[in-house]
Amino acid sequence: MKNSMKALFAISLLSISSLSVAKAIKGTNYQSPSCGCCTEWVDHMEENGFDLDIVYKQDIIPVKVDLGIQPQYASCHTAEIGGYTFEGHVPAEEILRFIESKPERMIGLAVPGMPMGSPGMEYNNQKDPYEVLAFDEDGKTMVWSRHNQS
Repeated sequence: MKNSMKALFAISLLSISSLSVAKAIKGTNYQSPSCGCCTEWVDHMEENGFDLDIVYKQDIIPVKVDLGIQPQYASCHTAEIGGYTFEGHVPAEEILRFIESKPERMIGLAVPGMPMGSPGMEYNNQKDPYEVLAFDEDGKTMVWSRHNQS
């Protein structure tokens, strides 16, 4: 009886780990080879079920232009996930919600600049208020969510 319980337990663990791997959302993150906060953001994404390939580029501006990022919405890294574009320190839960909702017209989300307290930009207890913007291919935006608001 003990051996059958062990086998059942092992099969359960294997099933759970297989489900975790199957659910990973794949994508690509374009970033500078020397940017620490980009690496921290990728860690945040991976902790939340994403599997991102990293492409290091000295100049990622052409990538941003190709993916429809307007200069005023730019940040330090750009990701392609699920056919959408994500600019900067966008929280993983917002990306999941965006991908699941498949909003019409919108091609991605952006967190302009590098606000303290956003994923990858954690420092002590400093938390700047910031907005996550949804944008379309013409560069028009709408507020998708707000974070660290008083």
